[in-house]
Amino acid sequence: MKFDLVVIGSGPGGYPAAIRAAQLGLSVVIVEKESLGGICLNWGCIPTKALLKSAQVYENLKHSQDYGIAATGVQVDFSAVIKRSRNVADKMSKGIQFLMKKNKIEVVMGYGKIKSKNLVEVTIADGSKKNIEAKYIIIATGGRSKELPNLKQDGKKIIGYREAMSLTQQPKSMIIVGSGAIGIEFAYVYQTMGTKVSIVEFLPRIVPVEDEDISKELEKQYKKQGIDIYTSCSVEKVDATGTGVTALIKRQDGSTFSLQADVVLSAVGVVANIENIGLEEHNIKVEKNKIVVNEYQQTSIAGVYAIGDCSPGQSLAHVASNEGIIAAEHIGYLEKKYAHLPDTIDYNNVPGCTYCTPEIASVGFTEKAAKEAGYQLKVGKFPFVASGKATASGATDGFVKIIYDAQYGELLGCHLIGYNVTELIAEVVLARKLETTAHEVLHAIHPHPTMSEALKEATAVAYGVATDL
Repeated sequence: MKFDLVVIGSGPGGYPAAIRAAQLGLSVVIVEKESLGGICLNWGCIPTKALLKSAQVYENLKHSQDYGIAATGVQVDFSAVIKRSRNVADKMSKGIQFLMKKNKIEVVMGYGKIKSKNLVEVTIADGSKKNIEAKYIIIATGGRSKELPNLKQDGKKIIGYREAMSLTQQPKSMIIVGSGAIGIEFAYVYQTMGTKVSIVEFLPRIVPVEDEDISKELEKQYKKQGIDIYTSCSVEKVDATGTGVTALIKRQDGSTFSLQADVVLSAVGVVANIENIGLEEHNIKVEKNKIVVNEYQQTSIAGVYAIGDCSPGQSLAHVASNEGIIAAEHIGYLEKKYAHLPDTIDYNNVPGCTYCTPEIASVGFTEKAAKEAGYQLKVGKFPFVASGKATASGATDGFVKIIYDAQYGELLGCHLIGYNVTELIAEVVLARKLETTAHEVLHAIHPHPTMSEALKEATAVAYGVATDL
């Protein structure tokens, strides 16, 4: 089999890379060991959002009387919730199959390994092997649930995110280790549906990559929902010999205590899938368990690219997609099928979203990071309790926090927590991309009543001209 490009992995980085390359006139084959769409579509982004939606619907129905509507006898059918989530994932995976056919991209199901800079060997499920020759290779092998040495996953009592979204029975209690996006989202899903959830976080605050004010607000909201939170704590060991599990937790001062639950969910991050794909044999440079790349996603070997979770950028689906398109367009440029070098990514203007309730969305500098970078700041915070749309919607938890450079009005960062805020953050990303200042934000008319008004209102607070607070 001979092609211009072989893409190893069909996740949110791999399949857009393949499609963009095909659009540019390259012959493309994509290698996938499991399901088209990768982890994000099959076991990550998409099915978790389906679970979150089911939890939100249940929560809304429980509080329907707040809106003057009586709903009685509302119950969770856990197996039906899981089934819906899997059906959503399956539907989306079939959509990727359609896109492959539409763009005339060959699909080979199997495990891909680089045999030379122009050859990929694919091991098919039956053990047979197939060689693919290509001028270019894009590695898009993604990541998997990270395992701690003292928290080995057995798939039953100590589980990762895959098992968490496909359990046959709802546990009565769950300990979640780690409070990044994965742990926080599952905490909301299970607590809302009736599981008693405890979160254990090694760092001093939950969602530690977020602005400190966001962490404080989410902790307050989660405690209100009944979730137990233990920060500055580590899981020393887990005894899974009984009917449930007992976790020994150590505080920062060295004291210990035990937590009991039906199951432990390990959500301590992801690790790149870069073992046994031919990197070592061909001296493809790796640092900190990531494939080293330049701004066009090129590795240390000419013609070989790496994108997504296996490369150093943020482990986010939209980052992988952009990296994949950059790699494809760079190949197109080298092959004189694309007129110019592709735009590169500003990794400080990548939005991060966590789809719990309340949602979290952020981009750019946190307040602390901006100060450490030497900026003098103007910071505005607008609470949703002062928003007409939020009040009418019964969703007044949270706020918008926006950060400007005091000297030039540069929009340095924005941090939101509240209802549907993941839909608002794109405005800030675009504003920063266009080098928008506070002046433009203040004088851009936002529709009323909307949640988006809070971005302008927070800016007005920062500059002392607020009229609604």
